[in-house]
Amino acid sequence: MEFDPADADLSLASLFTGWALADELQRRLVADGFADTRFADGVVFQHLVGGPVTISTLAERLGVSQQAASKSVVELEKRGYLSREPDPADARARQVVLTARGDAVIDAARRHRAALESELRTALGADRVEAARVVLVDVINLLGAAPALRARAARPPR
Repeated sequence: MEFDPADADLSLASLFTGWALADELQRRLVADGFADTRFADGVVFQHLVGGPVTISTLAERLGVSQQAASKSVVELEKRGYLSREPDPADARARQVVLTARGDAVIDAARRHRAALESELRTALGADRVEAARVVLVDVINLLGAAPALRARAARPPR
């Protein structure tokens, strides 16, 4: 039996819309030369846009073990998005830092998200897109998710 998206409740409609937007963003990033990025990379990147952090801090922010955070960092290092550098405040510690490639993929993602929104406003009408955005933000606030988002602690549900 086929599923008609028009039959989706708000939860599924917003989830599937997010997936469709993420897929389109990924397609555009691939075209920009970032074929090796994954949606989950953004979960790590969000904690580094404010500046370098230690693995311990990153693990705490991600809500994972230091080993899990280290594994993510090693993978992103291999792909050229992160590096580890000595912590100027503690010679024993190392900080995780975005590389130029890491900054570039974040900039590209921001640019493409803005372009997608502009395209949707043109195709669907600015008022409709803004109304949808406001409703989704209201749901975020109503469900108490805003503090986590403000703290850049957004992650997929467990």
